[in-house]
Amino acid sequence: MSSANHLEDLLSATRTAFTSGALLRLKLAGYHGSEPELKSVEIKKITVKGGDRFSFTYHYKTRDIIKNFIEPEALALMRTALTEAFRSAQLTTTDFDMNFERFGDKMRLKRTEVAGRTAPSTAHNRAKNRPLTTTDKPWLKALGLAGKDGKVRHNAQDKFRQINKMVEIFAPLIQTIKADRPLIVDMGAGKGYLDFALYDYLATVAMRPVAIVGVEMRQQLVDDGNATARASGFDGLSFQADTIMDYDAGGADAVIALHACDTATDDAIFKGISADAALIAVAPCCHKQIRRQMADGRPDERLDVLLRHGIFLERQAEMATDTLRALLLELNGYRTKVFEFVSDAHTPKNNLIVAEKDGRMGRDRDAVLAQIAGIKAMFGIRQHYLESLLDL
Repeated sequence: MSSANHLEDLLSATRTAFTSGALLRLKLAGYHGSEPELKSVEIKKITVKGGDRFSFTYHYKTRDIIKNFIEPEALALMRTALTEAFRSAQLTTTDFDMNFERFGDKMRLKRTEVAGRTAPSTAHNRAKNRPLTTTDKPWLKALGLAGKDGKVRHNAQDKFRQINKMVEIFAPLIQTIKADRPLIVDMGAGKGYLDFALYDYLATVAMRPVAIVGVEMRQQLVDDGNATARASGFDGLSFQADTIMDYDAGGADAVIALHACDTATDDAIFKGISADAALIAVAPCCHKQIRRQMADGRPDERLDVLLRHGIFLERQAEMATDTLRALLLELNGYRTKVFEFVSDAHTPKNNLIVAEKDGRMGRDRDAVLAQIAGIKAMFGIRQHYLESLLDL
């Protein structure tokens, strides 16, 4: 059998599974095309008003894009993608798995029979393309997000939107980590909203093995989190009572911290850098440490008009603090982005710093150090707390 036939066999199997309702997903991976930041594509069957469609989810580093196609268009796109841009594909159905690999002009196809899987619902909600499509789950009820009827509570709608958005951002980032079973450490986990949502999505939808540890100093929250994880059957999710600085994060592939207050965010970043984590992602909360120094120090007099009002001082302190954090991460070999992850209508603390290890020693160590020194001098900052942790 020729290599070309392997691709056609995969497409034929996909078409048959789509028609019979046995298709769970088709994932295209090993991308080497020209589109910036595209990582993978996941394909499933959905049913909309116009009939059955192939739904393509294009996973980028910080966002997902969903497009729906009729069968002929979808199969043509798959054929082109696996001929030109993607090196591998995994077809998952209720009856069998099929793994496809391409090495230049040569292709390889392996089929494995399975049993016990059930077909998913193909119902599609056009208004809400959310990672968490099923709300009747034990952890959602235990955390107070859903009622006994399995529906999201009215007063939890904003929190549910935030969780979905965070999963939408974090899941593609985690799926790029090369470890077979990445260890994700959530510093200051609280009730573990993100941990439960992320584990649920990765384990049951993306089918990506992970281990998640939520670090939280309040013992009751830890006990409640572990009980809910057991009740949900989430064997890879656990919670541990500890402070951020006392917790041993060695071996962590990703370190995250959402709304850790003031310098606790820096503690989490330091732990991620020390662990040489592939991914560090933090959503900072207050910025008291730098704000105090700016208020007591001697910023550039040209900034007087910007800093004389308390609200403007607070915003400038936030900007300076997170800019220095991003630069210090770059200094330690991370490619860093800062962006809003949800609308400020849902939370005013909506900035996310995402840092991915890219093997560099810093884009230009001397230049970064000069930028850090310049910002500190401009705003009258003596030392950023993260600098002290990094012994700079």
